[in-house]
Amino acid sequence: MNTFLGAAQSLPSSALDEAQIAASKILYLEGYLWDPETPRYAMIEAIEIARRAGRKVAFTLSDMFCVDRHRDGFNALIDQGRIDILFANQSEIEALAGVPHLDSAVAAVSGKVETLVVTRSEDGALATRGGERVDVGAEPIARLVDTTGAGDLFAAGFLLGEARGLGLERSLRLGAIAAAEVIQHYGARPEADLRALAGDLLT
Repeated sequence: MNTFLGAAQSLPSSALDEAQIAASKILYLEGYLWDPETPRYAMIEAIEIARRAGRKVAFTLSDMFCVDRHRDGFNALIDQGRIDILFANQSEIEALAGVPHLDSAVAAVSGKVETLVVTRSEDGALATRGGERVDVGAEPIARLVDTTGAGDLFAAGFLLGEARGLGLERSLRLGAIAAAEVIQHYGARPEADLRALAGDLLT
């Protein structure tokens, strides 16, 4: 996959809505934006705004090759305590930790962030926090059509659960439901009512 960032590759710090960042419970950032210099500085500024306001910062590694290019920069963000919630798939977390084994990679990284979330495609997902680890299975699907947007939809579901204080298991399940919906059709936007699919998880 060749990712094209479009206008986002020129996103300057001056475009940030500081009030909106400060009013949000969680700021979510994409590792892809670490490639171009201009949005990288905007991301750093956004992190500072969020931290000054006492908000959580979530960061997704985005792509294994992105990790390979920016491992030192990503690890610096993590080691400096700027990331509260880290999202990765299995390949990405192994690349970040530099070990080709899931549990070893999780052990190497989980102590550096408040919450670590690792997606594992058809094997489900896991999350760790403060010594707790929760694993959930993937949601059943009728047919795999297009995986575009699966990671972002998973993060959206998980972060909704986190913002509502639903705990790791329910948040993971919300992420799995959202990801399962988007991979069953073309395009990165959900076509079904995700609230209806979530059912009792949101009550």
